[in-house]
Amino acid sequence: MNRFNQTLRAAPATASGMALLFAALLLASIAFMPQAKAFEPEAKVVYHADFADPRRFSAMLTSINNMMTHYQNEFIDADVRIVFVAHGIRFLTDDDLAATPFEADEELKEERDTLRGRLMSLASTHGVKLELCEITRSQIGLDEDLIYDHVNFVPSGVVRVAELQNEEGFAYIKIE
Repeated sequence: MNRFNQTLRAAPATASGMALLFAALLLASIAFMPQAKAFEPEAKVVYHADFADPRRFSAMLTSINNMMTHYQNEFIDADVRIVFVAHGIRFLTDDDLAATPFEADEELKEERDTLRGRLMSLASTHGVKLELCEITRSQIGLDEDLIYDHVNFVPSGVVRVAELQNEEGFAYIKIE
């Protein structure tokens, strides 16, 4: 007869016996529980923003907002990131980037406040992480202080996208 059965048979029908029975059941159930792991989000997604079109950027923000709303409604932990490379830098500053390949056009200037508000809401409310390619920023000489809050710098945006996919299991999305 195994130990659990011995405990069950030996326990008298008293409060202390019931406590002993409960303890035995608890210990037996713990033995079969999977070991706890460090926090690992269920969903990991990286968006790649290397384009100049404000309408395309708006579509990306809508996609991310819908995704985050779904995950939150389903109580799914998510790590969602946007990696900005090349023309994507236009969406992380109020500077017009004059005399650079990324110079703001009239459409961006008209939409900038709305796009900034939506992006900052995703970062501050939903925890979306924003990462900017340091190569892009440094090549045009843009001061770090001109970049929006919540933006982290990564040495290379394309390397970061590859790392997230290959080493950390992120799904890759690029809005067309």
